[in-house]
Amino acid sequence: MDITDPRVERYAVAHTSPPPPHLAGVADATREETTTPGMMSGLALARLLEALVVVSGAHRVLEIGTFTGFGALSIAARLPPGARVTTIEADAGRAAMARRHIEQSPDGAKVELLEGDARAIVPTLDGPFDLVFIDAWKGDYPHYYEAVLPKLTPRGLIVCDNVLWGGDVVDPAPDDDNGLALAAFNDLVQDDQRVANALLTVGDGLLLIWRAA
Repeated sequence: MDITDPRVERYAVAHTSPPPPHLAGVADATREETTTPGMMSGLALARLLEALVVVSGAHRVLEIGTFTGFGALSIAARLPPGARVTTIEADAGRAAMARRHIEQSPDGAKVELLEGDARAIVPTLDGPFDLVFIDAWKGDYPHYYEAVLPKLTPRGLIVCDNVLWGGDVVDPAPDDDNGLALAAFNDLVQDDQRVANALLTVGDGLLLIWRAA
């Protein structure tokens, strides 16, 4: 199902600040050189992450799932000097493409790319993080969530992408592994008394999570 009317979606994109030239180049390369360009963060999501950096004054950001680097570089664009986004990518080919984009970016010095399994890497990272963006293997979302929650600053925020899975989480089919996993994850967070949360119908669904008062 369409989460929002496609006409409304097009209107929203048309009324969102376009990416600067170097990020537009990353988006173009992703569409031209990958078979799954839909995995790239959409414009509204990228700008929302940027806005969260601005309003939170974030200095340390963690991204799980780099893809080609568009999201990490969107975040880095508004980080102050000396701040950093650490991004993790398991796929070697995607990591190589992201590394190229990072090296070519004026904000590349703010990005640290780690290649490997986030389930093994995240526990080794020193916190705290002001913002965590999760957009990787959907079945592993509970693992990522539990690993990063203790590493949040007191006012830190976790943002999880694709949590509506095209609307399939409403009534996932028995053979829809991702839909079932994400529906279970959404329920897990909703029932977690340690946090408060808001599920937004932005893109393919965004779940914002922060520590309960």
